[in-house]
Amino acid sequence: METLEIQPHNSNGVISFDEGQSIQEPSSVSTDKPFIQANTTEVSLQEIKDNHIIPVFIKDNEPLISHADFIETTLKVASDVYSGETILSPTVRVSHPVKGRIPEAKNKPANELEEWEKTIYFERMAFIIEVPSISDVIGGNTLSLTIGGVKSYGMDNLYSRKSDQHFKIFVGFNNRVCLNLKIWSDGYMGDLKVTTIGQLSACIRSLLEQHNAVFQLNQMKMLCDYSLSESQFAHLIGKARMYQHLPKDVQRDIPQLMFGDQQISSVVRDYYRDNSFCRDEQGNINLWRLYNLFTEANKSSYIDNFIDRSVNSYHFIEKIKWTLEEKGSNWYLS
Repeated sequence: METLEIQPHNSNGVISFDEGQSIQEPSSVSTDKPFIQANTTEVSLQEIKDNHIIPVFIKDNEPLISHADFIETTLKVASDVYSGETILSPTVRVSHPVKGRIPEAKNKPANELEEWEKTIYFERMAFIIEVPSISDVIGGNTLSLTIGGVKSYGMDNLYSRKSDQHFKIFVGFNNRVCLNLKIWSDGYMGDLKVTTIGQLSACIRSLLEQHNAVFQLNQMKMLCDYSLSESQFAHLIGKARMYQHLPKDVQRDIPQLMFGDQQISSVVRDYYRDNSFCRDEQGNINLWRLYNLFTEANKSSYIDNFIDRSVNSYHFIEKIKWTLEEKGSNWYLS
């Protein structure tokens, strides 16, 4: 079986954990490029820990699992599962701020509030943690193992007593050329419900231990062997635009595509213009490049459906590959 390329370890990038102490973050961050763009702001883990309040269940004032707890728990589990590997500091992006103020400032006009009188937390958060020492090359692009999660307090019932909280966790690869995430269903828990950090930790560990990184890489490498002609690409794009407007009973019999018109337009634009993944001189595009055009377009998705669309893009392209391989039928190409 093919093995992953293991790069030399960088001791400055390895996360360390001391018994009974908080996590010591490495100085190297997972990326300085945005892995998601739409309506998000980059923040550091330290800023979340120092400046963001923690929402509570209103009926009993019990705190929810905070964004910082979620990230730190994932870091801890990743350090255990990938012991000895280089694990970088998380890159975190947030959206939908929930603003407040301290009681002493309740009568002040908003424009007169001092910074120390304001409170804030963000309803939605997504993060990634890169493991660059586990990597491989596909189509001339270096991919590194990446772990991450998504949290939206909007999915939780804050107006009740302490109850299940909702999380999304994933493990896959990112393309270091453009930081396009490569996630599929075997590396994704999209509707995880837990009440404690211990339960959350156990689920993260289970996902990481079961993920078959070599198999995922081999499946993605096969995408380089199949191509669409310009006319096939044009046909696929036309059908992709039609899909969202089909009657629901017709959609049920067709492979799902979760991308809207704006994202499909991005795929078409980059088919001509993207420096790394555009068509060749004959107008052909292999499925690896097409997959990257879809994952690049996915960066414009909001946090709450970003990972679901990432998973969907892989399965959509995989079905196209199967059609070309088996010479079968596919609504998007017929």
